[in-house]
Amino acid sequence: MGDLSVAVIVGRLTRDAELKYIPSGQAICKFSVATSTRVKKGDQWIDESSYWNVDLWGKRAEAVSQYLIKGKLVAVQGDMRQDKWEKDGQAQMKVLITANDVQLLGSGGASGGGQAEGQGGGSGEHAPARGSPPAQGGRFGQGGAPGAAPSRGPQGPAHGGDDFTDDIPF
Repeated sequence: MGDLSVAVIVGRLTRDAELKYIPSGQAICKFSVATSTRVKKGDQWIDESSYWNVDLWGKRAEAVSQYLIKGKLVAVQGDMRQDKWEKDGQAQMKVLITANDVQLLGSGGASGGGQAEGQGGGSGEHAPARGSPPAQGGRFGQGGAPGAAPSRGPQGPAHGGDDFTDDIPF
């Protein structure tokens, strides 16, 4: 079995994404994500930030690059690799993430716009656009289709063929 180096990060973009094309014509979108962790130093809690360089390739890069704006909250899942080089006799190294999936998580950031659903190639839940009501049910709901309100009250049971009758008076 081979070794595994997978990264999953959630953070804010530190700059607008940069879309370029390599000589073969394939698209590459480069961006950077900041994450923070609270650590206790002595009697105080302080935030420590980490910055991650991310590459996204192909059609996904073309589709999502316009929505990757500085300050936007994103989730990135991908493979990690190290770039190593020597500069002025000193060994240098940085960790790069080649993204397999990028999801836009919020409307934050400079644009303040809504959600670009379906643009990251991901299959997760997406937040509703600003001003639209949140979906009922959804991935973590009590069943039914996302966005559909569960049936309650005298109309019948919440799930079509359920013959359960409730004797509790409230």
